[in-house]
Amino acid sequence: MLSSDVLPLIDQAASRVYSVVKETPLVAMPLGAGERGAAFAKLEQLQITGSFKLRGATNKLMSLSKAAAAAGVITSSTGNHGLGVATAAKLLGIDAEVFLSSQVTTAKRDRIRERGARIRIVGEDPLAAELAARAAASESGRTYISPYNDPYVVAGQGTIGVELMRQAPDLDALFIATGGGGLISGIGSYLRHVAPGVEVIGCWPENSAVLYECIKAGRIFGAPETATLSESTAGGVEEGSITFDLCREVMHRGVLVTEDEILRAMRWGHVQGWAVEGASGVALAAYFKDAARYANKKTAVLICGGNPSPAIAALLEPAT
Repeated sequence: MLSSDVLPLIDQAASRVYSVVKETPLVAMPLGAGERGAAFAKLEQLQITGSFKLRGATNKLMSLSKAAAAAGVITSSTGNHGLGVATAAKLLGIDAEVFLSSQVTTAKRDRIRERGARIRIVGEDPLAAELAARAAASESGRTYISPYNDPYVVAGQGTIGVELMRQAPDLDALFIATGGGGLISGIGSYLRHVAPGVEVIGCWPENSAVLYECIKAGRIFGAPETATLSESTAGGVEEGSITFDLCREVMHRGVLVTEDEILRAMRWGHVQGWAVEGASGVALAAYFKDAARYANKKTAVLICGGNPSPAIAALLEPAT
């Protein structure tokens, strides 16, 4: 799939998702004044689910035929996508089941259940849950909603690009935390055609940079990873994912950050009064690492979500 194939789907998504999704603000960051250029944050943690994932989930559900919607849907998730599917499905009257790996915290499981979705715990990692969910969907005749490997999900995330071009048409660069690639593929596909001068920077934790390593190698494979504060970007990439080619097409470069850099960035965001999870810290940390490179440019950082697990949220509080 090419970005040109996604573009009309993004326009379609932008015409229908706002009955569920809200347009989030773009706010100036304190460190972006004067000769250092202008730095802004796009606050996606202000969605009702606390994450951008609501966009793709809503668009996919709204694209279903009446028969498919009546049959119900299945998804897999590290948390935020499942919460997005559960929330949109409840609002649209669609039955939903969410497959989660054992890595997903009890707090995230409870939030998904509260939105009315059924939960099934499968496997020890996100890819195992994803493969099991796909198999269950095929066996039951329900629609599987991928967290990233679906053109309608990608297009839903691309509505962020539409908003950014209204809010900052003179934008020079955008930092995006990247897991399976749905977010950067959607936003990047829109910007490539509407504002090709905007530099799209993919951001990964050093501990879990699977898609980054796949792009470097020119193929999808199970790159090694270890535990990271960026829980929602962790996990492998499904073989044949449309986001592999899309990300290679729309991303200008990638930046890797350490766990210490992520934590410092999260604490900085916490001081600003923002709800920040690890993935948001990844994008912030990558910007802080490269700030000098954008000293005279207008730059935005996507604060993609604000749902850290309780253990990670505790790290953001001052020591007593």
